[in-house]
Amino acid sequence: MQYTQLAPFIEKLFLEIEKLLPYYLQNKEDEQISHGNCAACIIDEHGNIYGRMFGTNKIRSREIYRIAWTKASQVWITGLKTGEYEKLFFNNQIGECGIEVPDLIGWEGGQPLTLKNGQQLFAGFSGIRGIYDLEIMVKALAAIDI
Repeated sequence: MQYTQLAPFIEKLFLEIEKLLPYYLQNKEDEQISHGNCAACIIDEHGNIYGRMFGTNKIRSREIYRIAWTKASQVWITGLKTGEYEKLFFNNQIGECGIEVPDLIGWEGGQPLTLKNGQQLFAGFSGIRGIYDLEIMVKALAAIDI
């Protein structure tokens, strides 16, 4: 998929995430993390960055997006889910990737996503619990990548 085709596809992905968010924010634990301010960041194979902030608090959304970008960029560099890379690295099962150790995110929420056409996207989501940061991206992709 070329950039001109990928941008509208990712816009659909962001719209699907927006539809799914109210379901996740019904859970008090998830709502209290960022009070509805969430963010998604996607990096394509060519290094193009796509992002969306959800919520009304611009300052909080900015911080949440920074976390989503950190997750997505770490996945773009390593090719591995966030949290998974750190486990392998700190157990000496994988070498350094060039990211300074204090800059490793350590939280779940970043993951590679493979489209049905084989293209890879490197995604980060933040604003709800890590396991759901992962799940919302997978569900949104499944809804549109037909």
